[in-house]
Amino acid sequence: MIKKDDPILIFGAGSIGERHIQILQKSGYSNIWIYRQRNLPLRNIDEKTINIFTDLSLIDTLKPKSAIICTPTFQHTEQALLCVKRGIHILIEKPLSHNLTDYEKLTNAITKNNACVQIAYMLRYHDFFQTVKSMVQNKKMGNLINMQTYWGEYLPDWHPWEDYQQSYAARKEFGGGAALTLSHDIDLVNWLAGSTVNTWHTLKNYNASLQINVESGADISIGYQNGITAHCHMNFHERNPRRWYRFVFEDGSIEIDYYKSIMTTFHQEKTTIQTIPDFDRNKLYESQIMNFFQKIHDGNFQENSLRSLEESKVIICICQ
Repeated sequence: MIKKDDPILIFGAGSIGERHIQILQKSGYSNIWIYRQRNLPLRNIDEKTINIFTDLSLIDTLKPKSAIICTPTFQHTEQALLCVKRGIHILIEKPLSHNLTDYEKLTNAITKNNACVQIAYMLRYHDFFQTVKSMVQNKKMGNLINMQTYWGEYLPDWHPWEDYQQSYAARKEFGGGAALTLSHDIDLVNWLAGSTVNTWHTLKNYNASLQINVESGADISIGYQNGITAHCHMNFHERNPRRWYRFVFEDGSIEIDYYKSIMTTFHQEKTTIQTIPDFDRNKLYESQIMNFFQKIHDGNFQENSLRSLEESKVIICICQ
């Protein structure tokens, strides 16, 4: 396990970087080093509680055991390689990258240096989706047949303090676009299906008036080797946020309203409603980081690391 006083490296201190910093500090980790390319003022972190540096050569002096990559998507693979070649274990904010240019280099580096690498798709740690996963595995409602997801938000509302058109999500050269940016749902259905992706069809929408050079919406249909099918819709042009999930089994179905934290199960003419009062999204990130640290502690993580990369490779292919 990573010790509380071990140096932990974080690449980038935007909104997601600050979230990781806050979670680490809350969990008692105090030796946090932030690599920044633009040393802009932090919004929610007291700079006196962290260490900021801009010269990457300092990494060889620090010798951190772990790092979290929170920079724009197009920089992920380069920074991952820098860490893995030094035996630094890394949690990479989704997605792995915007293309597969250095994918083989990264897999080879993982094999050579036996590094733990995990892609940060934190929905897997949500209690509702853990319940769905259990239902799929124990077949309590028969076989899973179909999955449907819907996620619509409005990009200009994400970070009101900055120009959304300059954000990584809005720029093709930074690896943006609705499909990759909101690819949590693609990872979720792939994880729940528990089967190889056989086929997919991706339809992108450029019709919104956001004046960005990437798609603002995408509809993705996926077919799996075990016969399950799924459809994911994601967009960041929808003014009124909506986010829901539907899972259809042979003997029932499950519907989840993410924003209201309500899960409704229909089974054998019985309806069950579960809620998570005062749901705290940070708990997903906390569970994810603790799981990442536990994997480092357990060792023998090469197989998991390569599987995480292969799963991300499929997502990148689907989103292209």
